[in-house]
Amino acid sequence: MDGAERARLAGWLERPEIAALDPPRIAALAAALEADDPPATAGRNGVLIGYEPGPARRRLVEFDRRGHLLAVCRWAPDGELASASCLTDHGAWIGIEAGAATHPTLGPADRLWRLDGGDVPGSRRAELTIFQALDYRHPDAIPALYEPARLPPGAGTAVLNLIAGLMKDKGVARVRYRGPYPTEQLFTALLESFRYAGTVDDPLGRFMDGGALDWLPAPFERHVVGAGVTVHLRHGVDKVVLDDAAFYRERWQDVIRREPRLVREDGGRVVCSLVACGRTIEDRLVLDRAGEIAERPAAAIDAAPPAPLPAVWSPALAEIIARESAPALAGALREIVPRLALEWGPVPGDLVQVGDGRARLSRRLRDTVLAWVGEAAGPERAQRAIAFVVEVARLLAPAARLLAQSRLLELDPEAQAAALAAVEPERRDLPDSVGRLVALVLRGIA
Repeated sequence: MDGAERARLAGWLERPEIAALDPPRIAALAAALEADDPPATAGRNGVLIGYEPGPARRRLVEFDRRGHLLAVCRWAPDGELASASCLTDHGAWIGIEAGAATHPTLGPADRLWRLDGGDVPGSRRAELTIFQALDYRHPDAIPALYEPARLPPGAGTAVLNLIAGLMKDKGVARVRYRGPYPTEQLFTALLESFRYAGTVDDPLGRFMDGGALDWLPAPFERHVVGAGVTVHLRHGVDKVVLDDAAFYRERWQDVIRREPRLVREDGGRVVCSLVACGRTIEDRLVLDRAGEIAERPAAAIDAAPPAPLPAVWSPALAEIIARESAPALAGALREIVPRLALEWGPVPGDLVQVGDGRARLSRRLRDTVLAWVGEAAGPERAQRAIAFVVEVARLLAPAARLLAQSRLLELDPEAQAAALAAVEPERRDLPDSVGRLVALVLRGIA
């Protein structure tokens, strides 16, 4: 850590709201910054982390390069974690209460809370859910989370990243996920804060087959670079959250993420775009390679009123999402998706909006991709129509899977066990509902 980094950290620790978080330990950290080997580290992109002086390497505070507080840890005298707090990309503080609960399936559990707070975490506002308890003196597993749908946006990612950072602090090299529901959504979330170990032909398949995949802690650095703009960096820009919408780069190790919100490189720029079927619908933000804002275009305006999707969409989307999800979720997905009221309409700055039993899909997406389908002829046109239908399914899938997980957790233990043991038969043919929908799209109707 160089002198400028020490000076910045020392200045931030002097702020009254920071000093009040844990007065004796913060004061000891500030005094120790003058030592030859201060208890602090600097990330390659500017994050600064301060530790309690001493050999145990107990993390106290984490700041981004502008001095925004990102995480706080409080430790008991015996070295156990008493509590921790982390800031989500959406500005909410999430608290971890260690060893606070016991669950009949998960066993000992840590509790998550929604906290009050602005620049620093405040008092507990609402209990959220629990996850498998960790030994924070040597955290050696990725815990299973109960009721993930109860978390506010970005909370799961923030907590996983803090856990990955604590693992790295303690020199933990390899861990595995040790809970039920090893879903594709969890796999992609883990890619943000961990790296799967070795060269694996099908890492997602191995993970979903009982979680049998080793992970290396690789926490990202989070930086708040503007109002409503948070950037995740490791060796480059991994993810950008803009006005609550998350944009991701396409390649994560050997995994290609099929995302409708894409972080892409364009010469010396990093562009956040809304995309579908390889077509750019709208550019939403331009950054430099360090993750600083270069341009921030206003969201496009669609003044026309919403309109319902043809009825054939619901069963087709339910089938596609179920086939691309964990078998345990398939039954719930086929029940939940057809109940959603689907409509085309304005979704300012995004492509989909789900809530209150309704899913609104961007009409600009529909118009752009239907035009692309219409440009082709013969077999290629049919392939483009199928791609359009699958793209819409994948756009809706994350929200649908969260609803399905919540539905499963409402079942009694016997029914949950049956769902976990379910095996989806391998199907290569398109179901009739998808065939009817593709035929409609080929006629230029959606």
